[in-house]
Amino acid sequence: MSATGKAARTKETENSVMHDQKQGLQYLSGFANHHSSEAETGALPVGQNSPQKAPLGLYAEQLSGTAFTAPRHENQRSWLYRIRPSVLHSKFKVFDKGLIESRPFDCEKWISPEQLRWNPLPALKEKKNFVQGIITIAGNGDSASVRGSAVHLYSANQSMTDSFFYNADGELLIVPRGGRLMLGTEFGTIGLAPGEIAVIPRGVKFKVDLPDGTADGYILENYGPALKLPDLGPIGANGLANPRDFLAPHAAYEDIERPLTLIAKYQGKLFTAEMEHSPLDVVAWHGNYYPYKYDLATFNAVNTVTFDHSDPSIFTVLTSPSEIPGTANVDFVIFPPRWLVAEKTFRPPYYHRNCMSEYMGLIYGVYDAKEEGFVAGGGSLHNQMSAHGPDAATFEKASNIELKPQKMENTLAFMFESSLVYRPTEFAMTGGILQSDYIDCWSGLHRHFEAP
Repeated sequence: MSATGKAARTKETENSVMHDQKQGLQYLSGFANHHSSEAETGALPVGQNSPQKAPLGLYAEQLSGTAFTAPRHENQRSWLYRIRPSVLHSKFKVFDKGLIESRPFDCEKWISPEQLRWNPLPALKEKKNFVQGIITIAGNGDSASVRGSAVHLYSANQSMTDSFFYNADGELLIVPRGGRLMLGTEFGTIGLAPGEIAVIPRGVKFKVDLPDGTADGYILENYGPALKLPDLGPIGANGLANPRDFLAPHAAYEDIERPLTLIAKYQGKLFTAEMEHSPLDVVAWHGNYYPYKYDLATFNAVNTVTFDHSDPSIFTVLTSPSEIPGTANVDFVIFPPRWLVAEKTFRPPYYHRNCMSEYMGLIYGVYDAKEEGFVAGGGSLHNQMSAHGPDAATFEKASNIELKPQKMENTLAFMFESSLVYRPTEFAMTGGILQSDYIDCWSGLHRHFEAP
């Protein structure tokens, strides 16, 4: 990595790299590549997927992320070679889902064009692991279809020592805010720190350990088509998130035989089954359907070098397409450290009404459109055609500041942007973190018009 890239890393990411190295974690580079990986030499069969007897006495099992007949360039599947097949578990029974919600949920009384903003979740007062600590803030579409998404927060202070989780409703994009995560998956282990993201595909089993004791952050649950890199159009062949910077785990496995619990999210509910072994017993795998991580510091931001704003779509990291060409089911967009050099231009985000719906979060620092109130771990929601933009203090400052080249540092905000309206949950509206005075941040915007 270049000196610039190293300087851009957060302290947490540096620690994550060191922790990965200490744990001996290895990764495979490239987005949507067809990878092959084995934790034991000779575990992968040669020349075929399902031999009469798989090597080393393993079971061959295919995990499909798309229909068998999906076009080749969109087809996703991986072959797993595991100690025991996934069918070895007890019957499922309904499990307390806590504050996890899936669309459609009963929220008609909370429908409003109001701009909304939330404080971070309070510190936990009881022990909760990653799954127990997930709280749904908003959602759209339908988890039983291939359209829509949900926005969750997570807060955890206990590792998943005896339980594992998979989500049959959608893929999970995890955005850490505080504390590192160790994601033990069927495909291997991923070390994750604030400043990085990870995507766990639909159906992949995993557990979450907490190297720092506590962790919190955001989750985008994507019900729609799998996230992919956006087309670059006139930008050309290079820029934004580069495929080589996405990392998949090297094969690793647990050979554990003791009573364990498997938790499944299915049709908006949680279910549990008992197992007598770890489901992370995959000794080798090959395919293009796997979990991966990405360091946001490697995002190659582009922007105007003359005047005015380029549209924020230039900051898209990953996108889930919809049936409408050019219109995303949901985008993941970031606003990283970058240079602002536009001349004769109001540089913060402009006042705006949008056919898309925008949930914003803050990983660290200060967002350039809000002087105060929008804090790390919190979030805001501006739904379809709801007006939004800089607060009064930001407007006055940006309207009068000398327009020198300015380096935006110590900031990392993101946006989940969807073509569908996000409907808040009951917890989001009544759980004690909603800012009732958010709209007041624009009350100081005064008339400046003078007739000629």
